[in-house]
Amino acid sequence: MSETTSTNEIRETVILGSGCAGLTAAIYAARSNLKPLVLEGHEPGGQLSITTLVENFPGWPEGIQGPQLIENMKLQAARFGADFAMNHLASVDLSKHPFELNLGQTSVRTRSLIIASGASARWLGLPSEHALIGHGVSSCATCDGFFFSGKEIAVIGGGDSAMEEAIFLTRFASKVTIIHRSAQFRASRIMLERAIAHPQIKFMTNTQVEEVLGVEEKEVRGLRLRNRVTNEHTVLPVSAMFLGIGHEPNAKMFHGQIDLDADGYILTANNVFTTLNSVPVPGVFACGDVQDRRYRQAITAAGSGCMAALEVEKYLEEHGH
Repeated sequence: MSETTSTNEIRETVILGSGCAGLTAAIYAARSNLKPLVLEGHEPGGQLSITTLVENFPGWPEGIQGPQLIENMKLQAARFGADFAMNHLASVDLSKHPFELNLGQTSVRTRSLIIASGASARWLGLPSEHALIGHGVSSCATCDGFFFSGKEIAVIGGGDSAMEEAIFLTRFASKVTIIHRSAQFRASRIMLERAIAHPQIKFMTNTQVEEVLGVEEKEVRGLRLRNRVTNEHTVLPVSAMFLGIGHEPNAKMFHGQIDLDADGYILTANNVFTTLNSVPVPGVFACGDVQDRRYRQAITAAGSGCMAALEVEKYLEEHGH
């Protein structure tokens, strides 16, 4: 696996991101002899790199550790000729062909670009939270909810994401407590009413998480909370904490060059075609969580990565490459 980039050659395609979407795109592009360069970015492996057991990826009946799944996909792409570099994109002008990607200390030119830079979960920023990611702290209810069947858990947030996570988690948990730092909720009325009406969901408002307990045991044992009105400190015994405060799509560097929605997700036509003012941007494709705000699953990211690579192959062939 190459760790270098070159300004002399023109790549057929460059893939931004090394999560499920980017690595699947790399596998397909490499098998088509496009010799893709994968820029691994700030978070190599994406969100699966901080996930423990993945039980819902087809082909692994006993489940597989997230980092191992990513490593397997990377080795598979490398076997077919994909190159990898730890660089991340600093800037690019998508109006010029071939595209010249500024990587900070170096640059690379490419005839096509697959944006698979993902979306980063928003966290509270607590050291104890970070230490327990994958050990009871999660940002994905559909990924990890099953592991806490019959347990009491907490969901952090006050928007639709938090309500959706909490309602979903009632399928497994004996009790779900929604913790929100304000007395007012950003959630839509219908989602809030559904959560309030659910017998397994309780609310704690004007409450802030100050510490996740269980770092030494490497499993969540509870939450140390502070009431923001009375300043009273309490401990809530729970076995897991799910973050429902949203995701941040990693697409800011493309603002003004391709269409983004109000929250910064890339808008695509026919699943993977990027657009500017609703007109396709030639040679630029997007896949995975950077353009998928609804499903955000490893398998859907992989599927869209496959589609992006197939469209790149078709695009290059149509343009004589």
